[in-house]
Amino acid sequence: MDRIQAMQIFVRVAEAGSFIHAAETLSLPASTVSSTIKSLEKYLQVRLLNRTTRRVSLTTEGAQYLAQCREILKLIEQTESSLSDSVKRPQGRLRVDMPGGIAHFVVMPNLKAFYRRYPDIYLMIGVNDRQVDLVQEGVDCVIRTGELNDSTLVARPLGRFRWVTCASPAYLTEKGIPQTPEDLAQHQAVHYFSGHARRAGEMSFASGTEKMSVSVSGAAAANETGLYIKMCLEGLGLAQLAEEVVSDHLEEGRLIEVLADWQPASVPVNLLYPHQRFLSPAVSAFADWITELVRDGNSAI
Repeated sequence: MDRIQAMQIFVRVAEAGSFIHAAETLSLPASTVSSTIKSLEKYLQVRLLNRTTRRVSLTTEGAQYLAQCREILKLIEQTESSLSDSVKRPQGRLRVDMPGGIAHFVVMPNLKAFYRRYPDIYLMIGVNDRQVDLVQEGVDCVIRTGELNDSTLVARPLGRFRWVTCASPAYLTEKGIPQTPEDLAQHQAVHYFSGHARRAGEMSFASGTEKMSVSVSGAAAANETGLYIKMCLEGLGLAQLAEEVVSDHLEEGRLIEVLADWQPASVPVNLLYPHQRFLSPAVSAFADWITELVRDGNSAI
């Protein structure tokens, strides 16, 4: 027996004072209404209605049960309504982890637009590129670049980042402009290190079907994108970065792209979240927003 449906039928019978009238308003056979009330009384082991040939009336227990059923059904309706509202207007806390470059140079410049669209979401941005246990650490979703190894998470592709090799004008004036990857033997690079990124000191290149990695000496390394960029701007060496992250520096001449014919291979960008049947409205809203942002940006190719 569906107890919620039984409550709904009982309330309608009590309000209509008739099995037949209740059945008509519910678009159910009168026999179904009558048998449901009998099953409900049997389950509760109490008589809820007094029956006569003309109408039905509530027993004392029935009147008490009616008041409680109305409260329960009203609470269910309010709960379902609030969930429906949250889908239409996503709200609540949302914890998203992402690499520093995406946080500083992709998300932050567009954050006000996000809040104009979703003013009721409290966004918590964690900046790192390490592997995290989403459930244990209370993270709703993460943005990751590069190939994926963790098959336990759902991956939503956001696009691809085009990478560039670049350096400051001061560095290139001093060291010269490399024409081929082999020329890097006479250069130095700012090294980047992390738990899963390429080895510090190694720069990757691709031209057509040819791919190669070159070890480049250097005097400094960083594991945070903002610091990595600053080191490059200060003339400490060449760097390889997503074009979207340094687009302003390139356009304004603070950094200059080199080895354009040997661009590093583009990398996929994905939003990851745990397997679940129903995605929360807040995660779904952020996923749609960040997909548009990456897709419409210069880095989505």
